[in-house]
Amino acid sequence: MRYRTLTLFAATAFVAACKPAVPMKELMAKEVQPAAQAYWDSVQYVSDETGDHEIFPRTDAEWDKTRAAAARLAELGEQLKSSDYAAEHGPDWIDFANGMIEVSGKAEQAAVAKDVDAVFEVGGTMYSVCSACHQAYMPREQAAKADAAS
Repeated sequence: MRYRTLTLFAATAFVAACKPAVPMKELMAKEVQPAAQAYWDSVQYVSDETGDHEIFPRTDAEWDKTRAAAARLAELGEQLKSSDYAAEHGPDWIDFANGMIEVSGKAEQAAVAKDVDAVFEVGGTMYSVCSACHQAYMPREQAAKADAAS
């Protein structure tokens, strides 16, 4: 009985080790999107019925929050390159993850420099990198789910 329990435990641990700690959709929704949004929200130009508003970090703590969001995106890009996530995608996946890491580094530099214009500009580049990956992979995943359902 003890041998059987140990074997079952070992098999369960092996299977668990083969899957990412966090499913891709959850990683994107709970980690990547909030970090990107925090970065994008740090510098904005808003026009509404009350006029034009320039939103940007004004304190060291706000700048650090912007920098931390960029640094977190770079960490997440490294995580996306791991075999947990990259194994089921093509070689372009690594290129997209590297793009995310590269633009996140630029984003972090802009925040460290407290350069409002650079944060805004790099935010646009970051959006383009994210959108390109979504265009390449989200339709594939949605099509695969549709095929699996039928």
